[in-house]
Amino acid sequence: MKTFRLLAFALLLLSLFAGCGDQYQLPSGPKPVTPSGPAESDTLKYSLSAFPAQADPHVIGWRVVDHFIRSKHSNWGDMTKIPSSLITYPDVCAWLGGLWFAETTHDDELYNRLVAKFDLLFTTEKNLVPSLPRTEANKVDYYVFGAIPLLIYTRKKEAKYLELGLRYADGQWELPSNPSDTERNWASQGYSWQTRLWIDDMFMITALQAQAYLATGDEKYLERTVKEMVLYLERIQLSNGMFYHSPSARFLWARGNGWMAVGMAEILRLIPDGEKYASYRRTIRAAYQSMMTTLLQTQKSSGMWGQLVDDSEAWAETSGTGMFTYSMAYGVKKGILNKELYGEAVRKAYLELITYLTADYDLKDVCEGTGTGTTRQYYLGRRRLTGDLHGQAALIWTCNILCQ
Repeated sequence: MKTFRLLAFALLLLSLFAGCGDQYQLPSGPKPVTPSGPAESDTLKYSLSAFPAQADPHVIGWRVVDHFIRSKHSNWGDMTKIPSSLITYPDVCAWLGGLWFAETTHDDELYNRLVAKFDLLFTTEKNLVPSLPRTEANKVDYYVFGAIPLLIYTRKKEAKYLELGLRYADGQWELPSNPSDTERNWASQGYSWQTRLWIDDMFMITALQAQAYLATGDEKYLERTVKEMVLYLERIQLSNGMFYHSPSARFLWARGNGWMAVGMAEILRLIPDGEKYASYRRTIRAAYQSMMTTLLQTQKSSGMWGQLVDDSEAWAETSGTGMFTYSMAYGVKKGILNKELYGEAVRKAYLELITYLTADYDLKDVCEGTGTGTTRQYYLGRRRLTGDLHGQAALIWTCNILCQ
């Protein structure tokens, strides 16, 4: 298997430097960066700013974002089951990552292509926009759509983006006409009526509210974000910092834990300095550090994390690994985590993760969409997809943080 991945990576490198046809010619922006000094120097073991030219996150990230722009919308992340009936969260995550990456790398052309892809949802693809309100159990997976227009608004300042995004952000706190007793109870305590204490909520809810705060400056969105996260940490975080898939599914599923890891990193990035939010910051930071400690301990020797994080026999899963790599890299760059220990872990993870890329910039071994299970074998037996947007998004996020 390792030999196969190395062969695939070799093909990827050939495509980077030999070219993949006119459609994949790089613009002048993302140029490979060759680090100075020997490749195995002590400094480079934990460097997050100098990579071998063939692994330059500017180039890898651009290629994966470009591939996303050229691709059709997914079916819940799965590219083998398109066309999609609605835009759902895996596409949102890749879109957000692409916009962040374009901003970080100052690539206006890439940014405008991402916006142009989104603008079709106002016209010819309007039927793919999730209608409101949603009543499904997984309603947060639809509402997070609003984060994209809100992010675009922060730069474009066009009212159509703000109006569309706030429809979802405000709707996440406005009770539907026929709420259940549980939904009414959460709302009465100041939480979202969509609160479920499911681990993926801590990206689906917090990412939307965070973008509403950044777009408007209205602190009610920030207060919602931090209060909701602390509720989840108090209710479902384990003593080792990790999270079960659910109270009835006592398994440390990688991607599920990835949502919590990314959610905490994003909130720590967002919270302003000062006393007003100090207690929230301390709580979330401590929870984040606890999780990162266990992730460091459970990282495989290859640099990857398993489909079940604490199971040494679990297969290496790429979407969870990408999320953990992003989250850990954030902590290193912000001085929250030890640079040598965690920097080396991040570097090892990233360099191994990109060996799972095909020549078409599709990430392999992405766990399929997964509901809660009751057995170890249920998780170990999940399909391993190629090009699924859960994995594509996580890799884009990783490249974005490494380019900062």
